[in-house]
Amino acid sequence: MRAYYYDNRDGEPTLLHDSGIEVDAAVLKAMGVLYWSIPADPEGKWQEKIGKISREREYKNRDVIESSRSTLGEKLDDAMAMVWKEHMHDDEEIRYTLTGSAYFDVRELPADNWIRIHVHDGDLLVLPAGIYHRFSLDSEESVKMMRLFKDEPKWVAHYRGPETDANPRRKEYLTTFARSEAVSVA
Repeated sequence: MRAYYYDNRDGEPTLLHDSGIEVDAAVLKAMGVLYWSIPADPEGKWQEKIGKISREREYKNRDVIESSRSTLGEKLDDAMAMVWKEHMHDDEEIRYTLTGSAYFDVRELPADNWIRIHVHDGDLLVLPAGIYHRFSLDSEESVKMMRLFKDEPKWVAHYRGPETDANPRRKEYLTTFARSEAVSVA
């Protein structure tokens, strides 16, 4: 995983958009974004580690999704447009990258800058409920991810706007993670 400030320049979301300013994992953690590096191994110990984290964090269900031109065909563009639009969820978003790579962009608190997180094989990322974020494939345009869920698998996006700003999960996120000492370096 590599995190940095998004450069906000025009161009496809699949481009690097690297501002050159790195973001430390401690900054992400202060925003409620959690990360583990769990490389796949032939002995299957990665599955044990995912299982342990799942038990500790009460993830009861999982599935596997693959996003690529070969798996989605013409539907890929529509699917990527939907997840590129800034949104939040009422539940955590938990993703373990099995193969490939992709970007998760999260809104920094309190500055509201985009932080780009580039995930690769073996990266487990947890976005807290209520955080504004978006997703994009990178230039390889192929990723296979395990999604983990606390309850039944679901994916409901609340797109950013006044109604979503008033969402109880958004307000809870802000109360929990908006800290006056958080300072943007962008």
